[in-house]
Amino acid sequence: MALIGRLFVVFFAFLMACFVAGAIVVGAVLYPEISDFGGQMDQSAINIVLGFGFIFISGFALLPALIVVLITEAFYIRSVLAYAVGGAVVGAACYLGLIPFDPDTMRFDGIVRRHLEIMTGAGIVAGLVYWLIAGRSAGAWREPPRPLTPPPPLPSHSRPQP
Repeated sequence: MALIGRLFVVFFAFLMACFVAGAIVVGAVLYPEISDFGGQMDQSAINIVLGFGFIFISGFALLPALIVVLITEAFYIRSVLAYAVGGAVVGAACYLGLIPFDPDTMRFDGIVRRHLEIMTGAGIVAGLVYWLIAGRSAGAWREPPRPLTPPPPLPSHSRPQP
């Protein structure tokens, strides 16, 4: 039963981390355009872009993030640094997964450094959000429940007399 509850917590933490990472990516990518418009943009357009950013981040980050979650849950890793580094790796992997790879030269073609930095930074923040929600208690679902303490003895005058 504890495992089912933990799965819900992990799922919710992943969704919140993806939402925050999507907002960071969209904000960082749109920042030059927002400054050119003088800060005036259609709010519904920003909401749509945020929704697509969330879908984009959650779709591409699912498998790498699942690997990080499985490792941390299996080995009871609860360090905030581990989740920040794991988020950075997931963010970089999501970006590099979209860039063409040339196997002849063993290089990625067309890496934009700013975009890599944005995705890595968004991954770090997403890792921290995940740690705040679910990472601090990683692996706790496998600990046996504490035994209940027996109730205190009844007072002597409440025992039935023979």
